[in-house]
Amino acid sequence: MARNNELGAAKTAKKDEFYTQLTDIEKEMRYYRKHFKGKTVLCNCDDPFESNFFKYFVLNFNRLELKKLIATCYATSPIMGSQLKYCMDASGQMYISFDSELTADNNTKRPYKAVVSVVYDKTGDGGVDMFDVAELFRSGENQLTELSGDGDYRSDECLELLQEADIVVTNPPFSKFREYVSTLIKYDKKFIIIGNINAATYKETFPLIQHNKMWLGASIHSGDRAFYVPDDYPLDAAGCGIDESTGRKFIRVKGVRWYTNLDHKQRHEELILVKRYSPELYPRFDNYDAINVNITADIPCDYAGMMGVPITFLDKYCPEQFEIIGPESAPSNPETLNLGKDYSEYIGYSQDRVPNGRTGSTFGKCPVIEMDDKKHPYYEKDGRRVQTTYHRIFVRNKHPETPKEVQV
Repeated sequence: MARNNELGAAKTAKKDEFYTQLTDIEKEMRYYRKHFKGKTVLCNCDDPFESNFFKYFVLNFNRLELKKLIATCYATSPIMGSQLKYCMDASGQMYISFDSELTADNNTKRPYKAVVSVVYDKTGDGGVDMFDVAELFRSGENQLTELSGDGDYRSDECLELLQEADIVVTNPPFSKFREYVSTLIKYDKKFIIIGNINAATYKETFPLIQHNKMWLGASIHSGDRAFYVPDDYPLDAAGCGIDESTGRKFIRVKGVRWYTNLDHKQRHEELILVKRYSPELYPRFDNYDAINVNITADIPCDYAGMMGVPITFLDKYCPEQFEIIGPESAPSNPETLNLGKDYSEYIGYSQDRVPNGRTGSTFGKCPVIEMDDKKHPYYEKDGRRVQTTYHRIFVRNKHPETPKEVQV
């Protein structure tokens, strides 16, 4: 019988099986075309013939002028080999087949790598499609090779492929995002990957964003995105469904973002600021020397001090316009910061100073905020504990406007 931790790992793995839609990949990759010329691209969390990442790069291989495309899959992928069939001939050569009548014996699920170095109209029908790609594998002009291990991106053979690559593009398991990014940084790789917006606050990733070693991509700034999931994925949550055109299950995931260290012009576009600072509109935190800004668009143009802004500020972050402040450079009261597991602090108010949404009204006076056992600020009201936390990133405007003089 499997142990509890093994069952938990299996449950987590199932939740991580999200497959990115081709349209979302196309919308983001168009910002990086200049970076791909002459480069080797690695998709190391992708079944080559199930992943839209592989499909995008192999069908755009010549347009992007790639040198090589490599893709690997993990042994336990629930959709591995479920659409196109990969088989092995009498000589031991693996190849791709579109034959839906192949039996399970001919289509044993094994981890493998696909290495593409040439793409052309192999079938002679006047265009390049996945049938040409399959024939190029069959002829041996491109290589399809079984891996000796399980295909985990951390395995020695997959790390060798990582070292060979110039750019990594994939959708890594969300539960392993911290470790995955750390691996890319360790091997000094360029990358374009998908993660949740909350991943920006992790202690492993926030310093990278703060010091402009990683930033958000260009095409996703709000809303949710649909991801395909395995056939046995339970559709018991809001946003789940079945794609009528493909028959595949999908789930909509909120807060998705692209993360990259390849430059794109959108990250250098300065945010247009129209609001001006006043103490009434921008209350100060009680346990940190900064003002609170609830909405990125409301950042005052004339305030030079510290500001606590929402995590989604990173969608509009321009390094020439703003400085992201980390705990090591906090100007005052650093001992009051609750670092916890993240660099994005939990900050509290005394409730008599908190505007109630956009209505302008305030709460009644409450005792001074204290920290609970989880280091979250709270206050006491009617004999019960009420948590009052604000997840914030701290920034400074590098070039604030001069405040207008008061007219007498």
